[in-house]
Amino acid sequence: MSTIPKDSMTVSSDYNEELKDEYCDPDRPKAIHFQDICAAAYMIKDGIVKTSCVESHMNQEVEMSMYFKNDFMQMTGSFKERGARYTLMTLSEEQKRVGVIAASAGNHAQALAYHGASLNINVTVVMPIVAPIMKVEKCKRYGARVIVQGDDIGESRLHALKLAKKYGFMYINGYDHPNILAGQGTMGLEILDQVPDMDAVVIPVGGGGLIAGCALAIKTMNPKVKVIGVEPEYCASFSAALKAGKPVPAPTTASLADGLTVPTVGVNAFVTGAPLIDKIVTVSEAWIAIAILRLLENEKAVVEGAGATGLAAILAGLLPELKGKKVVLPICGGNIDTTLLGRCLERGLAADGRLITFNVTVSDRPGGIAQLTRMISNVGVSVKDIVHERAWIKQNTFNVGVRILAETRNRKHSRELFKILRENYDEVEVHGFYESPADYVSGKLNSEAFESVEDETPFAGEMNIQYNQDVIIEEEEEYEGTDSANSTLHEDLKN
Repeated sequence: MSTIPKDSMTVSSDYNEELKDEYCDPDRPKAIHFQDICAAAYMIKDGIVKTSCVESHMNQEVEMSMYFKNDFMQMTGSFKERGARYTLMTLSEEQKRVGVIAASAGNHAQALAYHGASLNINVTVVMPIVAPIMKVEKCKRYGARVIVQGDDIGESRLHALKLAKKYGFMYINGYDHPNILAGQGTMGLEILDQVPDMDAVVIPVGGGGLIAGCALAIKTMNPKVKVIGVEPEYCASFSAALKAGKPVPAPTTASLADGLTVPTVGVNAFVTGAPLIDKIVTVSEAWIAIAILRLLENEKAVVEGAGATGLAAILAGLLPELKGKKVVLPICGGNIDTTLLGRCLERGLAADGRLITFNVTVSDRPGGIAQLTRMISNVGVSVKDIVHERAWIKQNTFNVGVRILAETRNRKHSRELFKILRENYDEVEVHGFYESPADYVSGKLNSEAFESVEDETPFAGEMNIQYNQDVIIEEEEEYEGTDSANSTLHEDLKN
């Protein structure tokens, strides 16, 4: 282990020597080979979980045979462990003694920290100030030296390269070091073993390391398999690289798939993967949120945005050519911040038409709001939040505005509620209801005409009627009346 004290890890701000990552040189990109992936698979097999690849519960909905490769079940919650362990195992004895360094906001840092501890190798990680506290603390718990430096990952990388130059650490790029690519490619070998007759694999794309390694492994063994990449629309860096013919900076905005927001793809990843990738698509934030929601509800999997992008692309209809095919989707990360998870679920429900908000003007007399909430209850809608507003009501002084946040089963259920409200109240204003995720993305709020509302029959069938207390009470009274009449008749016959 390195003998450098943790508190002495500093570098002067005027340390301006040329800083370059020798393993990721844009002027001399290095493509990895299939034998590199095979070597990695052999070396890491005792330290990595061979995760399951299971059939989805959503296959009927999407009209294809989907299989989820659950790499979020690795010890640190992501596929990053594969490349991290292989890279650490291939270090020279001298480099193991000195140690390694990396810049990362989460998964790569945790993977290096965990496997560095298990291999007795000193690991230093530089994390930006925006890194989630949970991930910073986990890295410390795994035994890494953690330095929080830089407003973004770019500044953290620069600081890490300075420290590497000063102290002799080896800098490990989390998505472009050749050994990282080889390690990530081991997932492709496992997928081939678990679903040998697959037609396509849909892989999330950030820096490009995972798709490059997996594409090489899969295409080498079965060239007929389609390899499709999915990027968040807020950071389409691989698409930009394909258009330019080389890695170039792409416009980047904060995304739910934060693990994929890499402005420039790796040079080694690009030269390895670009010739093997059949298609790249970009997916919106709304569909990523819905995919996170679907995975939680249907697969009981808590997945981060980056890991859900493959499913998001399928749900969004971006890959119609896969209908009826056997498709594998790597669910590659589960390290989602709990606060962000809550936001994702709420956005998913809103985009899915299941979380709605509206205003109703009711009488401010006793029983006015009770009548409204009973009406909502009778159709089986759950009220999540309710706020009264008196000061801004311009109608009758004896009215009150009621703003409600409610959860429904689906869009049809929401429209059924709106029909009942408009039949009973003059002032109903919808602030949040979208006919499709595309409307949610564009901000096209459906709050004016609602032509389709008139076609709804809220109490047809048994779905909503079971909640209608008025009907239930009538039926109970009718039953009690019948029972009472029968008792009277029985007494009369006895006498």
